[in-house]
Amino acid sequence: MTNAQLQREAGFSANIITRLKHNGYISLESVESICRVLNCGVDDILEFIPNEKENGNNEEKRMVDTKKEQERDELHRAIWAIADELRGAVDGWDFKNYVLGTMFYRYISENLCNYINSGEIDAGNADFDFAKMPDEDAEEAREGLVEEKGFFILPSELFCNVRANAANDENLNETLERVFRHIEESAKGSEAESDFDGLFDDYDVNSNKLGSTVAKRNEKLVKLLNGVGEMNLGDVKDHSIDAFGDAYEYLMTMYASNAGKSGGEFFTPADVSELLTRLGTVGKTEINKVYDPACGSGSLLLKAEKILGKDAIRNGFYGQEINITTYNLCRINMFLHDVEFDKFNIACEDTLLSPQHWDDEPFELIVSNPPYSIKWAGDENPLLINDPRFAPAGVLAPKSKADMAFIMHSLSWLASNGTAAIVCFPGIMYRGGAEQKIRKYLVDNNYVDCIIQLPSNLFFGTSIATCIMVMKKNKTDNKTLFIDATSECVKVTNNNKLTPENIDRIVDIFAKREEEEYFSHLASYEEVSGNDYNLSVSTYVEAEDTREKIDIVKLNAEIKEIVAREQVLRDEIDKIIAEIEG
Repeated sequence: MTNAQLQREAGFSANIITRLKHNGYISLESVESICRVLNCGVDDILEFIPNEKENGNNEEKRMVDTKKEQERDELHRAIWAIADELRGAVDGWDFKNYVLGTMFYRYISENLCNYINSGEIDAGNADFDFAKMPDEDAEEAREGLVEEKGFFILPSELFCNVRANAANDENLNETLERVFRHIEESAKGSEAESDFDGLFDDYDVNSNKLGSTVAKRNEKLVKLLNGVGEMNLGDVKDHSIDAFGDAYEYLMTMYASNAGKSGGEFFTPADVSELLTRLGTVGKTEINKVYDPACGSGSLLLKAEKILGKDAIRNGFYGQEINITTYNLCRINMFLHDVEFDKFNIACEDTLLSPQHWDDEPFELIVSNPPYSIKWAGDENPLLINDPRFAPAGVLAPKSKADMAFIMHSLSWLASNGTAAIVCFPGIMYRGGAEQKIRKYLVDNNYVDCIIQLPSNLFFGTSIATCIMVMKKNKTDNKTLFIDATSECVKVTNNNKLTPENIDRIVDIFAKREEEEYFSHLASYEEVSGNDYNLSVSTYVEAEDTREKIDIVKLNAEIKEIVAREQVLRDEIDKIIAEIEG
């Protein structure tokens, strides 16, 4: 088969063929398409090569790192295998929902079993196994477990037992639908009700995407249960990686990178998440609460846990998301990262028009990547100008560009000792009108701590060079730091990426508030106000002239030498010609 044939039959762009030729990255969906065209399995065209051990003296560290990589490779291979089984039946984002939903089902089943079994073992009942307990006996523990864990699952409805019977269950789709409904219903009336309500809504066991008949759909569901069941997720205590969480991030990254703008709405790359969180936690070892007003799948919220530690976030994780599918993903993500139901509060509403956390603010850390330049009600809603979040600026963000509305909302809910780090569309830093008036309010009241210009093409779905606005209410000076980080990245496949060294450099300059030629500038209030409150980094940080510098004196000397040499050669040629003619 020629490249042109493969491209045509797989529905590829020429770009994908080029990447294949040059050993570049291609997505899971592209591999699925190749397998479909060639009528083969993933293992027929892919070879998984283990990482070679690094040379070094720290043998123990090398062993741990190698173990982590091996576990990750094993986990990712398992996800690929499931994809191979479902190839051609389920599209990318739908596939993600089925895999994550099944993983979540397995996770909460094992989490509940481990909790109960550990308690019984501690009490001296070493042979106890909740999974083998009759349903009627288990019912006695329902009330107490819902209060402690937030949910309850009957032994017969645990993942391990449903999976064991799946191949022989002609009504597997109905069984799963009933189990999922029972799990959600178990939390009703408890503090965890809102955390479990509708969690399995995107797991459609009767979808035609799984198959045209019940039998075909059940066949796919059996393969799905077995695929997730065979994943070596192990015991959290014995695992070097956060397996459930790692699988989640792997799937999200994979599909965000291939789904363009639609995927990018769901996911902020891990390197950007880390930068935002580190900027917001400089000098801190713990915080009261972390909040994201446009939380998506929750990656930014959880990054705070990874950097500071779960116990360092005293009062939990708070977020709001308008998209119901993403809202469900975020809650599942919390559970898969072992965040208990009483440690997070995720709401599904329009943050700007219907904020859900009035009783929880203020927040010591706010991190966010809100949608760029979306429409909102603005001055069409006469109530908004009196909203305590927006009123202080005396003007509302334009109806066609809600960016500044998210900025004002975040500032309003920021604690006096807190930090907000928000990814922004560059236009809000220099556009006139209402946005300029809001910038004036922010600068006049000394809320803008730092503006960082990021490299282009960091985010899935957009190639623009975004920036970060860092806000504080407790600044010790009246200056604004500007950082030009446009060159702080490396090229990885189709996107740029911030390396740990890139992040360290940005955070170091931010923390020290230092000036560095061509990289940072600490601007006074007078300087910013004198520039009509323009906050574009390029206004304050001079770009380095990378053009080759020419030494005129040296160049003239070289030319003179060349001319002299040329004359010598001409004289020699003339002598030779004269001898020939003579």
